[in-house]
Amino acid sequence: MENLLSTENDTEQRLAARLKQLRVERGWSLDQLANMSQVSRATLSRLENGEVSPTTVVLGKLCAAYGLAMSRLLRMVEDDFPPLLRRAEQSVWTDPDSGFIRRSVSPPSRALAGEALECELGAGVTITYAASPRPGMEHHLLLQEGQLNVTVDGRSHDLMPGDCLRYQLQGASAFATPPDSGARYFLFLV
Repeated sequence: MENLLSTENDTEQRLAARLKQLRVERGWSLDQLANMSQVSRATLSRLENGEVSPTTVVLGKLCAAYGLAMSRLLRMVEDDFPPLLRRAEQSVWTDPDSGFIRRSVSPPSRALAGEALECELGAGVTITYAASPRPGMEHHLLLQEGQLNVTVDGRSHDLMPGDCLRYQLQGASAFATPPDSGARYFLFLV
């Protein structure tokens, strides 16, 4: 148990340092980033100092401001991976507020164009993203279990197990589960 907590704490601290580094590299003040991301200056400061863990929504806003996919940002703080990545070795991140679970099945790499994520949302959960981290980013979402409503650029799609939604994200998006059903899905990003 201690090793797991230590690994999580190390990842959180590396994420905090990377968030600060991204801002400093661009020459942005906390106030500038707060305006661009719509995340309060106080929250940004606490995130960069490793005092709090970011939620999915906050990370989404920061990624949009930086022009990065969330998985790319998280990959920047994860260790390198071998060509074969066993399930037990795959990085898992959980949003403490929504319970959203994101498993990096095939993490991004400088040499590869795509990546694969396994995601889980509990019943009655909605996660919204104000903007695409990179306009035109290609997504392929394959619902494995449950029900999921995905809104992409203002258009709503109800998915059932086995359905695949393909889209190029230009703007806002939302993922919602009904009150009586969660969802487990794979998301492939290119």
